[in-house]
Amino acid sequence: EVQLVESGGGLAQPGGSLRLSCAASGFTFGSYLLSWVRQAPGKGPDWVSSISMAGGSTDYAESVKGRFTISRDNAKNMLYLQMNSLKPEDTAVYYCKTGRRAIRTEGYWGQGTQVTVFS
Repeated sequence: EVQLVESGGGLAQPGGSLRLSCAASGFTFGSYLLSWVRQAPGKGPDWVSSISMAGGSTDYAESVKGRFTISRDNAKNMLYLQMNSLKPEDTAVYYCKTGRRAIRTEGYWGQGTQVTVFS
């Protein structure tokens, strides 16, 4: 059974930091490009960041570039998202998934973790 389980979400003040983790099982982790996608209340899912299978290539949405860092540990089947300089507009449910596109019909998705940035 494929499982992606996110953790690390919570409350943060503007300018603060959070680190999200995603534990994967049930598939060949190192064979998949992985992504973080977020969904704010009342909006559709938005792509945030992706990382290549070996971790050597990363890509970011313009809205998070320079503030967020995606990484992975293929030996541990773990995906991470370090989020710094958080802004209220980063408030959303964050999902890890296989593949790049922020559409529900593509890839495996986790259940999501809530990130709330408030002052």
